[in-house]
Amino acid sequence: MTSAEEDKPAPSPIHAPDRPPADLAAAAFFDVDNTLMRGASLFYLARGLHSRDYYPTREFLSAGWQQLKFRIGGAEDADGISQIRELGLAFIAGWEVEDLAELASEIFDEALATKIWPGTAALAQRHLDQGQRVWLVTAAPVEIAQLIADRLNLTGALGTVAETHDGKYTGRLVGDLMHGQAKAEAVRILAAREDLDLSRCAAYSDSANDVPMLSLVGLPYAINPDRKLRRYARKHGWRIRDFRRARRAARAGLAAAAMAGAFGGAAAAAAALRRTALGRHHSTLGVPLRPSLRRRHSPWWKLR
Repeated sequence: MTSAEEDKPAPSPIHAPDRPPADLAAAAFFDVDNTLMRGASLFYLARGLHSRDYYPTREFLSAGWQQLKFRIGGAEDADGISQIRELGLAFIAGWEVEDLAELASEIFDEALATKIWPGTAALAQRHLDQGQRVWLVTAAPVEIAQLIADRLNLTGALGTVAETHDGKYTGRLVGDLMHGQAKAEAVRILAAREDLDLSRCAAYSDSANDVPMLSLVGLPYAINPDRKLRRYARKHGWRIRDFRRARRAARAGLAAAAMAGAFGGAAAAAAALRRTALGRHHSTLGVPLRPSLRRRHSPWWKLR
């Protein structure tokens, strides 16, 4: 395999339609974390930044713990979401938008090949094949959401908007997280703008927090649902799809092994941080990073 071939992004599990959308009145809306992608998308971003020596080990371990609870328990933890949000906003403060986008593109090219649920990807593919448009709707930053949508050949994305000034992140949000009722409102606004018939649209999520969005459409799906959403979906006759093998294994008694593996990986990552290695100023694609992309020599929390 040549160097050029190695640098190419992994093929998308969702193929671009071979013709423009024909059914413009119907669309599909997909949550990302644990619905389309295994676990939390922000964790993969944090892990990628940590491996490149941009993200401190203590905060990475905290994010890893939230990811482990999310993967095994299947439910979003409000305190955990808030903690990750605050850590993320503090971290990106002062970063140039272009620089973070470049790193995120590298990281998700690595992650998307193995972290997308094939069953959910097939559902998205079905909508595209029927000539419908497909949007992601997620609490993740809109830049990350749009990056994932682009890589998966989807129509677009709605996500949380981080404030910028002069091309840099300020560490504050514009509005609030794209979460819960905010998702429903964003879908309602998009539907009005695009002249969609919501009774013919579909929505997919794993979390009871997204009941407002799921209730807007005529075809709601509970995907890898948490317990509360599963109960709600059964009560209201919604379709349920569960693609999780890991959760079934955890219920069979392997949760402890998964936890040990997670902490083992975190320990290895922490050890890697202590190594002094050559070539740290190069991207994983082998291209020297611009000066603004190189490792910050001061602790990130002192740079704000």
